[in-house]
Amino acid sequence: MSFPWHLYTMAALYIFAGLMHFIKPKVYLRIMPRYLPNHRALVLWSGIAEVFLGAALLFRPTKNFAIYGIIAMLLIFLLVHVYMLTGEKQAAGVPRWILVLRIPLQFALMFWAFSYLKY
Repeated sequence: MSFPWHLYTMAALYIFAGLMHFIKPKVYLRIMPRYLPNHRALVLWSGIAEVFLGAALLFRPTKNFAIYGIIAMLLIFLLVHVYMLTGEKQAAGVPRWILVLRIPLQFALMFWAFSYLKY
């Protein structure tokens, strides 16, 4: 494999983030929008998705699938980020300025993933 080092960094980021869903599930359960069903299952499945997609970035045959999967996942995660902006309880103690900055960060992460389609 001869991918750029920063693709490996991205893979590690998603694998780590996914593992955190299993290590600290309460953090993710606290920020789940009330209108979504079965919070525990959604937290666990999103963790599995992050680990799987992060690992899939590391292999040429699955890299592009992983990139599109990461972009889709980040779009879905926007629901949580917007929900957290709707009230103090929903913000779970995160300062509002950080919550606001997370919205463009999601799009930057999508662009970062998209930029690897050329490799």
